[in-house]
Amino acid sequence: MERIIRTALELGFGYAPVALALFLSFRVLDIADLATDGCFVLGAAVSVRMAAAGHPVLGMLLAIPAGMLVGIVSAELQTRLGIPSILAGIIVNTALYSVNLMVMGWRSNVNLIKEDSVFTLFKKVFHSPWSDLVMLAVFPLFIALFLRAFMSTRLGLSVRATGDNPVMVRASSIDTSAMIRTGLLMSSAMTALSGAAIGQYQKTVDINSGTGVVVIALACLIIGETVLGRRSVGKGIAGAVIGSIIYRFIYAFVFYTQLVPVQCLKLLTSAIVAAAIAIPHLREERASAAVTDVEEEEDA
Repeated sequence: MERIIRTALELGFGYAPVALALFLSFRVLDIADLATDGCFVLGAAVSVRMAAAGHPVLGMLLAIPAGMLVGIVSAELQTRLGIPSILAGIIVNTALYSVNLMVMGWRSNVNLIKEDSVFTLFKKVFHSPWSDLVMLAVFPLFIALFLRAFMSTRLGLSVRATGDNPVMVRASSIDTSAMIRTGLLMSSAMTALSGAAIGQYQKTVDINSGTGVVVIALACLIIGETVLGRRSVGKGIAGAVIGSIIYRFIYAFVFYTQLVPVQCLKLLTSAIVAAAIAIPHLREERASAAVTDVEEEEDA
């Protein structure tokens, strides 16, 4: 049981940066960034390839600028070429498949069998079965603190305003293209960093390992919002991390109790996402129905 709890926490923290990235792109900027899947694999590919070459720490660091490049390309397609965000994400994600294969040496997967990762290096210093959890928790907590501080700056407020009302922002002489570029650059860097951490944590990267990551991140984000609400930026950021952990505990519970076979993994993911999206809507409908009933009683 302890191992199951530890694994759920490790994966929850490991994938939390993707949920934070989606919070920035989807909730703040109101952009559906479908390049998330490919960007996640790119971060993992860069990280694992560098770790296989004997440079695991450098691999983690290089994954960040690699993700930034993805964000810049996606932003340029939207702002300069006028391509809708959904189509831009699909285009970038499709192109990343070939780019990721190139980074992986034209192989469909790369493994770390005898080479060290940042986790094995850390475990040599921090002798504990919880060392991986400590390492994985550092990334989302640091990102969450940085993102919360960034949102309070003038640049962060401009990014938030761009997502809320771009017309008003343009009237205020703020370059909305630059704000979109900044937001997507940051969100893609977070996604790539998450892929880098998960790649070295699992000691492998596969060309299809990012499939469905954007859906999972969306589920984590909505679960966190259902628990904490969307009343403030701080709650939204905390909700992304908490939602990622809750999501992994749901998985752990289902597999531990064997309620659903492994072959139904995708079906379970779809059910969780659908439920997470439907719950807030059902709550709003119930509240609206209650207000209507009260008004009808008053009129009567």
